[in-house]
Amino acid sequence: MEAVLQQAVAIFEHAVAAVQPQQFMRRALQSIAAPDIPPSRIYLLGAGKAAASMALEAEKILGDRITKGLVVTNHLPAYTLQKTTVITAAHPVPDLNSIIAGAAMLNMASAFQPGDLVIFLLSGGASSLLADVPEGATMEELQELFNALLKSGADIREMNTVRKHLSSIKGGQLARALLPADVFTIILSDVPGDDPAVIGSGPTVPDPSTFTEAWIVLEKYHLTEGLPVGILQHIKNGIAGIVPETAKPGELSHSIHLIAASNRIALEAAAEKAQAMGYHTRILTGAATGEARDLAASLAELALGYEGPYPACLLAGGETTVKVTGAGLGGRNQELALATGLLLQNAPHITFLSAGTDGIDGPTDAAGAVINASVLATAPDPRPFLEQNDSWHFFEKAGTHVKTGHTGTNVMDVMVLLLQKP
Repeated sequence: MEAVLQQAVAIFEHAVAAVQPQQFMRRALQSIAAPDIPPSRIYLLGAGKAAASMALEAEKILGDRITKGLVVTNHLPAYTLQKTTVITAAHPVPDLNSIIAGAAMLNMASAFQPGDLVIFLLSGGASSLLADVPEGATMEELQELFNALLKSGADIREMNTVRKHLSSIKGGQLARALLPADVFTIILSDVPGDDPAVIGSGPTVPDPSTFTEAWIVLEKYHLTEGLPVGILQHIKNGIAGIVPETAKPGELSHSIHLIAASNRIALEAAAEKAQAMGYHTRILTGAATGEARDLAASLAELALGYEGPYPACLLAGGETTVKVTGAGLGGRNQELALATGLLLQNAPHITFLSAGTDGIDGPTDAAGAVINASVLATAPDPRPFLEQNDSWHFFEKAGTHVKTGHTGTNVMDVMVLLLQKP
């Protein structure tokens, strides 16, 4: 891989390192770990891609003050937790282990007493990893709908509005079940705007969305036709008030939360690394959203129109969507990289990287990819790959995947534009 491609990867890796749990968990737990806090029974619960790594840091800090714990994540960690059971489940579509994790967490909740403290460790991916099935529906029907939502182009807020209203755990309902214990949620944000009601479908925070809004999302993306009878009836019952709504603002006085790390921290670390490399650096946004190909057009236009000092590093963070119409393999970051690279193929001075801070982009083994004109010069024609949403196979042939494996964190995606003097 040529030097400038390696520089882009190094900037991304520095961003990921800055949002590892060891960087923020001690600060988040400071008040709980202080010696003047009266002893109480402390339980660790958690869900998300970073749940196990967050639990590891919590165990180091709190030690024997933890009575027991249970977290669900998407891969079995290489380390062993002393107090906490780890369940691995599927992402981005729930599986049987997701249902088992939801039932196990509710079972633990039934034993809590006044004075108990639940520390809930929440990160992106929890919507799939911690799940239950609406009465009258099946797991297969839930999986089918989750898959359809993922391919529809719906953004994370819209998807989670639906997911929350197909669950008795999400949307603050787990916090209801945790009563009479007090709940302190430490959140690693993976959504634009850091809205705690959206992150992981907010199992321990209030939810302002409604069953009616969930139905509107399904209509918007043409998902109401063919909706399984059980799921259809559940949503209709919710709109009619037969099924209880999610927990609303003002309801969960026993549950507080803290956003402990976010994409902004990752972007600031990326900027620091780029500056150390000699780049004139600018953070464009931490809330890049929309269809990947639309964002590609915006980023390419910005890079081609750049008039500042060189060399330059332009950074963005966020999370795009992909409306899947082809039969290929890829993820939003690889799709964004391929679409952007294609638009910059006549600009050999520009390099672009897009990668997920969790290390996993879609159902692939890559975090994302890096591309420039020199990559395209020796790679296959990218257009058929883009048409088939098959970015993974393109970058596998090109040899410029960004592969980190599971990183133990998750704060959306980081995008890096490196501009040399034309």
